Amino acid sequence: MAAAPPAPADAVVVGDGLTKRFGSVLAVDSLSFALAPGTITGFLGPNGAGKTTTLRMLLGLAAPSSGSASVFGRQYSELTRPALRIGAVLEATDFHPGRSGRDHLRTLSRSASLPDARVDEVLRLVELDEAAGRRVKGYSLGMRQRLGLAAALLGDPELLILDEPANGLDPEGVRWLRDFLRAFATGGRTVLVSSHVLAEVAQTVDQVLIINHGRLVVESSLEQLTARVGGSVRVRTPERAKLREALERSQIEATIVDEQGLLVHGASSEKIGDLAFAAGVPIHELVAEGSSLEDVFLELTAEPQP
Repeated sequence: MAAAPPAPADAVVVGDGLTKRFGSVLAVDSLSFALAPGTITGFLGPNGAGKTTTLRMLLGLAAPSSGSASVFGRQYSELTRPALRIGAVLEATDFHPGRSGRDHLRTLSRSASLPDARVDEVLRLVELDEAAGRRVKGYSLGMRQRLGLAAALLGDPELLILDEPANGLDPEGVRWLRDFLRAFATGGRTVLVSSHVLAEVAQTVDQVLIINHGRLVVESSLEQLTARVGGSVRVRTPERAKLREALERSQIEATIVDEQGLLVHGASSEKIGDLAFAAGVPIHELVAEGSSLEDVFLELTAEPQP
């Protein structure tokens, strides 16, 4: 495999040949990537791809078998007061059920030498202040997700690492999370978010990092990725049937959209234009459309057929 390019000097998070074995199981395999400040990165992969293991290595919760993981140019364990620079949520179940949401956060804030006043600030920030006095055991999954995010924000961090943060949120909560993360990154901070909710990721992130079987599949901006992989071309012509016949003769699939419209799959705009010209078909519109993130993800992580 070709060597990965060096990470930019201002990279906030860097994986360099990151590898993790559990006995005979290779969970993460020579994974290299870098995250720039002020970005939201979607960390994607099928179940068992190695996402959570990678996040745990970034946070010093698991030691790499080889390679390295760094945040702000250092290993997590080397950071002074890491809670002031990094906020993380790996699961929404790490709560004492008998404590109130406010008391849970106070325990965490005092262990990090943060003032109690910060607790009320983050409760308002995640819109959980009205439920702060209730015991966590009575919280819904969505409320626990918000409480976990509040804990991650206690130190006013520069980097957020979130594992499935939209799990359990209702549509309003998902939209709130999207807007919150965008505002967080706009201020020059960085977000790494692992999620299975691909439609939501597509509306939230700037770039994607896709892994499968512990190996890097692609690291790209979302716009470039969805434009270059798969995709279709929307065509409008007054001679729709004639163009469709010409396409079918070249074994190119076309789906009827409306009275004058076709959605052509598996052919470039140039190819379609040439076929239309050869068939004497006038073209009123020819627009390339990128694939959805879900389409790209499924294509890139598909298992080969036996």
